[in-house]
Amino acid sequence: MTIPHNPENERLKRRYADYLHVAKGYDDATVDTHLRAIAMFEQSTGWKRFGQFHIEQARAFKRWLAKHVNGRTGKPLSKGTTSHALRANQRFFLWLADQSGYRSKISYADTEYFTPDRRDVRTGASGVGKPVPSLEQIRHVIAQMPHGTDTQKRDRALLAFTLLTGARDGAIVTLRLKHIDVHQRRLVQDGRDVHTKGGKTIETWFFPVGDEVEQVVVDWVRSLETEKLFGSDDPLFPRTAVTTGETGGFQSGGLSRDAWRTAEPIRQVFRKAFSSVGLSPFNPHSFRHTLARLGERVCRTPEEFKAWSQNLGHEKVLTTFSSYGKVEPHRQGELIGALRQRSSDSTEDEMDRRIDAAIRRRLKTDGSVAPSNEG
Repeated sequence: MTIPHNPENERLKRRYADYLHVAKGYDDATVDTHLRAIAMFEQSTGWKRFGQFHIEQARAFKRWLAKHVNGRTGKPLSKGTTSHALRANQRFFLWLADQSGYRSKISYADTEYFTPDRRDVRTGASGVGKPVPSLEQIRHVIAQMPHGTDTQKRDRALLAFTLLTGARDGAIVTLRLKHIDVHQRRLVQDGRDVHTKGGKTIETWFFPVGDEVEQVVVDWVRSLETEKLFGSDDPLFPRTAVTTGETGGFQSGGLSRDAWRTAEPIRQVFRKAFSSVGLSPFNPHSFRHTLARLGERVCRTPEEFKAWSQNLGHEKVLTTFSSYGKVEPHRQGELIGALRQRSSDSTEDEMDRRIDAAIRRRLKTDGSVAPSNEG
């Protein structure tokens, strides 16, 4: 099947991708996300040339996004996805309006028609309704996962490792054995060879999520080193080896020494693991939200939460609070109820203190009056 495309548009997108890489410093994953959003706009226009852009196309694109469904889930696009697609195209056409041959065709004002609805932006950013697994649910899934074969052990270790470190799936596929030290309970995501967000190096000490979770990861690392004889440069989570069966078909042949090329196989492992025990199929990134909420409960000082935030790879604590630290409605009610009770108790205590102070002032003023010992 031939995928529709416009040759002139493809050349422009290649130039734009180069601009995002070199001038903006974006990584491959971020650039791909922008290009997919632009491709969605092209699809909505029937792959017309970008030079034929008109504000009505931007308006039509908004309507197209509102009706479009996610190819994997079959559900309408989220407000966050819609807003990102519009912003990505707005940035692209701002860039295009400054390119030779397009300055007279596209104005900066035209690109404003890609601006998302403010209500949609707030809804998308609020994270309302975003499912996040509880720590107990994740532990339950890990405990129920089979681990008789090498691939089953790897899949179980994947979930345990993600909970233990909070690493993103894009980074996990590029991790090598040399990056983890189970004796020091430490993971170093070296930005030079691990695909971290923004290419930064992240030092993470294992989160306190349970000895049994940590042991799954320790056993996995030791099995790679002592049984599979993997070296420091071999992948921490190797892909499944594919061999030819007796009938000539392909079949699983245990583990290879190669890493996965993308994070999609990891996401499939997560979906299968949760679905197999009757839970919603959470993705790897949801574990980072679980860890952020755990940190809010267990950290007792600003310094502790700062360390927790850095462990997630956040340079600013506010990122952990605003992007990952949403309080669930039922927990919100519990906290406000506790504050209400605390406020009531404080009011009663304050009243008692005022009465005691008044009595002391009266006794000091009228020294002849002494407390009675009667009764």
